[in-house]
Amino acid sequence: MTKERLKAYRSNKAEILELDYTLQNRWKSDTMIGNDVIFDYSKGYPMPQCVVGFDQEKYERLQDRDLKRKKALEQECKEVEQFVDAIPDSLGHRIFRKLFIDGRKPVTQEQVAKSVHLDRSSISKIVDRYLKDSHNSQNAQL
Repeated sequence: MTKERLKAYRSNKAEILELDYTLQNRWKSDTMIGNDVIFDYSKGYPMPQCVVGFDQEKYERLQDRDLKRKKALEQECKEVEQFVDAIPDSLGHRIFRKLFIDGRKPVTQEQVAKSVHLDRSSISKIVDRYLKDSHNSQNAQL
């Protein structure tokens, strides 16, 4: 696990919510209205006519793209949550949860330090230690 993945967690959760909204409401959008030209042979020769309607191919393509993105983000979030939940030390678990998972807006190490009654440098050391241990254990499995 890396700090970048942990820091991206909140943004990923917000993007999942945005994708949910888009997936549910895309069909209501005017952007799904398309036009095309067809040839009308009713008079015996081709006459171009404009046809306007719902662009089903575009809708399905965009839905598939956004659904794949949402599933990838959900998998990433699940991995981050599993990493944090697997921290055996209660203090470490609380620190990671407060820093990276809980809440809508980012929290500083200073704020977390106050809530767990430590100084900021201790928070930084605990985070770095767990991330280093995590990295070392991943390399050991290879």
